[in-house]
Amino acid sequence: MTEKKILTDSGIEIKNDYDKSDRSKDSSSESAGKYPFTRGIQADMYRGKLWTMRQYAGFSTAEESNKRYHYLLSQGVMGLSVAFDLPTQIGYNSDHALAEGEVGKVGVAIDSIEDMRTLFNGIKLEDVTTSMTINATGFILLALYIVVAKEQGADLKKVSGTIQNDILKEYAARGTYIYPPKPSMRIITDIFEWCGRELPKWNTISISGYHIREAGSTAVQEIAFTLSNGKAYVKAALAKGLDINVFGKRLSFFFNAHNNLFEEIAKFRAARRMWAKIMKDLGATESKAMMLRFHTQTGGSTLTAQQPLNNISRVTIQTLAAVLGGTQSLHTNGYDEALNLPTEEAARIALRTQQIVAFESGAPDTVDPLGGSFFVESLTDEVEEKAWQLVNKIDAMGGSVAAIEQGFIQNEIARSAYEYQRKVESGEKIIVGVNKFQSKEPTYVPSFKIDDSIRDLQTKKLVTLKKSRNNAKVDQCLQELNDCASGNDNIMPAVISCVENKCTLGEIADTLREVFGEYK
Repeated sequence: MTEKKILTDSGIEIKNDYDKSDRSKDSSSESAGKYPFTRGIQADMYRGKLWTMRQYAGFSTAEESNKRYHYLLSQGVMGLSVAFDLPTQIGYNSDHALAEGEVGKVGVAIDSIEDMRTLFNGIKLEDVTTSMTINATGFILLALYIVVAKEQGADLKKVSGTIQNDILKEYAARGTYIYPPKPSMRIITDIFEWCGRELPKWNTISISGYHIREAGSTAVQEIAFTLSNGKAYVKAALAKGLDINVFGKRLSFFFNAHNNLFEEIAKFRAARRMWAKIMKDLGATESKAMMLRFHTQTGGSTLTAQQPLNNISRVTIQTLAAVLGGTQSLHTNGYDEALNLPTEEAARIALRTQQIVAFESGAPDTVDPLGGSFFVESLTDEVEEKAWQLVNKIDAMGGSVAAIEQGFIQNEIARSAYEYQRKVESGEKIIVGVNKFQSKEPTYVPSFKIDDSIRDLQTKKLVTLKKSRNNAKVDQCLQELNDCASGNDNIMPAVISCVENKCTLGEIADTLREVFGEYK
């Protein structure tokens, strides 16, 4: 009788047992904190400093989100992570016709400096790190954040955080883009340049595999496509004349953590080794410019609406994968997020999951606890080998932008998503509570919904703002932004001036739509 093959979610065959002969390379001399960083970017890893425990939150109005931030900080969160609503992400004010039905739903609505002040009311921006999940309008949200920090009297040299700012994965997997690729890349490199001078502790991009994975990619595709996008950003910055040893230190990554524990750990280890080589090959000579620093979020697409309390177990496995894989920062999903925005209770349990792993599991007590495992080391090698095959294929096409324009990355993700769903529907892949071990007992989960009255509140705020501001100055600032975007000057100073003079997010985005056009 032929033994059934067991495969990871990326199609890597798992053997019955492993020994030293399964290693394709000898990494026994590798150390944490040293090139190529397979074992971690810090010599003492979590013994020196735990990962930053973040909780992704943002909904309704700035006032409501601010309350949740204060609650999370009181519960032991170390850094904030802001979710923005869809109109904010694609550059529309809350009163725009296309914003109807979406205001405050999947994140907080931010229309102007007034909203940003309220969002961080009572929170010293010099004392917290803030991650903002924002891409097409990332430069505007960064400008708003900077202005609020300046109003608080913060030293910009000490302000730290991250904007996602990764537009390539929007074209490939998520869809919240505004401008075509070329001007979008120009905006991103302008941010690199400006922050290098003015905001040195800010992570200027979080190159995101998370949404690639959520769209249906495998673990191997997640790191291959993400690192290829990273190469494209580095090359664009080099073409602008920026120093790889300066901007390279402020690049960060954002990965997903799914349920296949050992493949996920291998994925994180392989990604570090690959990025170190990529940066070295592109000319980086300083160790910190070759380090892959990353934030992890547990897998939203793995959460089930059926038997939602099972999601607590899934998130625990994913938390362990991220920690054993060496993450620098972590957000854990609420068990109820397949049904609605997380309730306060679900957010607290998600945070407690991180704290239990940190303080009770022993997982952070030593560097790279699974390093040297025949299985994990072999799997790391195999994940890396398969990922390089994809990276090399993308390079042969001319890089990520060309691969996206040709539809290659989108088609690969779609194919993997289809194959995964086929396995679930055939029962080949078991999802507990969904296609096996179902229960007919109804499960009551408290709901947390946002009603449509939020749009009316935001619209009233916009009316008041436009009456109280100096509209002649607004017009002047927007014209200066138009002139700047039409030339070659860095756009960030003009955007900051617009924000300070109460231009709205929609007005700034529309000004650049006139110059750059929209991507269709």
